[in-house]
Amino acid sequence: MQTIAHWVDGKGFAGTSAASAPVTNPATGVVTGQVALANVADVRTAIDSATAAFPAWRDASLARRTQVLFRFRELLNERKEALARLITAEHGKVLSDALGEVTRGLEIVEFACGIPHLIKGGYTENASTKVDIFSIRQPLGPVAVISPFNFPAMVPMWFFPVAIAAGNTVVLKPSEKDPSSALWMAELWHEAGLPTGVFNVVQGDKVAVDELLDNPGIKAVSFVGSTPIAKYVYQRGTANGKRVQALGGAKNHMLVLPDADLDLAADAAVNAGFGSAGERCMAISVVLAVGTVGDELVTKIAERAATIKTGDGTRNTDMGPLVTREHRDRVATYIDAGESAGATVVLDGRGVEADGEVNGFWLGPTILDHVGTEMSVYTDEIFGPVLSVVRVDTYDDGLALINSNPYGNGTAIFTNDGGAARRFHNEVEVGMVGINVPIPVPMAYYSFGGWKNSLFGDSHAHGTDGVHFFTRGKAVTSRWLDPSHGGLELGFPQNK
Repeated sequence: MQTIAHWVDGKGFAGTSAASAPVTNPATGVVTGQVALANVADVRTAIDSATAAFPAWRDASLARRTQVLFRFRELLNERKEALARLITAEHGKVLSDALGEVTRGLEIVEFACGIPHLIKGGYTENASTKVDIFSIRQPLGPVAVISPFNFPAMVPMWFFPVAIAAGNTVVLKPSEKDPSSALWMAELWHEAGLPTGVFNVVQGDKVAVDELLDNPGIKAVSFVGSTPIAKYVYQRGTANGKRVQALGGAKNHMLVLPDADLDLAADAAVNAGFGSAGERCMAISVVLAVGTVGDELVTKIAERAATIKTGDGTRNTDMGPLVTREHRDRVATYIDAGESAGATVVLDGRGVEADGEVNGFWLGPTILDHVGTEMSVYTDEIFGPVLSVVRVDTYDDGLALINSNPYGNGTAIFTNDGGAARRFHNEVEVGMVGINVPIPVPMAYYSFGGWKNSLFGDSHAHGTDGVHFFTRGKAVTSRWLDPSHGGLELGFPQNK
């Protein structure tokens, strides 16, 4: 059985800890490897490597950094199918979905290739007599990325291409559930010519996370995960003087107005609710059916969802398993609770016949209608293939539900009324909004991030927010020697 270790100083690193955790193929239930769980000493070794590499990488020319980024981009594009297969083997999502994940991550790499333009400063000549002022943006130093299981390639790529392009060094702590993608990308960076120590990978659990949050060598932390852990990461990291962007959980609502194209809306609800088995922070988990559209809309959604083929992601299937047996069972308890509370089970995935091994972590698409806002299936982030339908009388009722929800990651409205759409994107208290688009994940040159309990910190991921997060501004006031400005003057400087 393979041991999945760390990556430090440009090579594999076994570490000194004897602790490990199993890595399982969710489609078979078979343990395929053991991932090392770093102790404090192992994490410090990685941080020391990043610290030692920082001065030279910070001082590397923008031309040199860009060349490495371009080479990494080319290698990743050439071999993205291999990375997709690796993701499917450990996460379980179908191959097409895994390839889509890698492709979206590739967009961030391409964005980071434009770093010379993105970190340009400003220059003002003769701001005061013979005094010039200019601004520059400089890298922070070693930074940490703590990423979740549901996007083992894309989420790290939200952060590390920009961080590296800007001149920082990186320590990546991937999820222990699907850790191999991080090592694959580390080897690709090495092949692309990235200097030793600029990109490091530490496998681990809370021990590793806490050391990254506490160690003064780490200057900033980027995190994606559940809201309770995001809040913990933000509080502990900022208490230690670090910059932190911590993206948390979600409960994304899709508002369907009576004038909407219900076929389009039904397609969107199924695609956004059941893609990647609902294990997406941008998944639609609640459909708000306005007025009289509920019955017809639910029928159309159910007809489509019933055709989804659940099974092994390497076969010709639409939806794979959940990531672990424990998570599969946890999601199933929400279906039980919703049914017990009075919701109507329109489509039941608990007994799905999957195209895969009997021990896979299967749960089919599930639709609950007439869900009440007091039910746990509505209030909690389920992170599985469970779509709840809530009936509301008016647009205002639906908007009020969305705005009162503690999460504010993504939302969508389906309508043919341009005025209603404009009003919605103006009034809704959510960070990312789709208009007839169910999963409004923006392009790399726009920021990704939610509001309320979906984000802790004031910087979103990627886009110019990402560039500013991984750099800090410096203003330089310059006057070359001029005898006319000599002499003692203890008053506060004045511009003349």
